[in-house]
Amino acid sequence: MNREVIQFTAYCEGIEIALQTYEREYRNLMVLLNDKIYLEDFGECKGTGRCGTCIVKIEGLPDVANTLDRNEESTLNKAGVTQPNFRLACQVLIDKNLDNVSVEVIGGEIVV
Repeated sequence: MNREVIQFTAYCEGIEIALQTYEREYRNLMVLLNDKIYLEDFGECKGTGRCGTCIVKIEGLPDVANTLDRNEESTLNKAGVTQPNFRLACQVLIDKNLDNVSVEVIGGEIVV
């Protein structure tokens, strides 16, 4: 089985991190970021879209993939986030839409 590599750049605490994965290798972007970067206090609700601790800003995501899912809009609104391109990482699927995007981690700190 030949799977295409998905490559993108994450920024956290001013650090640029090149990441690569495969479609569906991870359940969602939150799980991938926690696995690859080891973030503290990121994704406290474990992906239900309710806590707002996995907020990311994504640049370059196609419009069709940038639609808010489930209770994502209300959670972002409760957190005071209304700007476009902000998403809950737990609601972003790992697929070809992530290829060549830029992801800025808003919540969470890198564990050293």
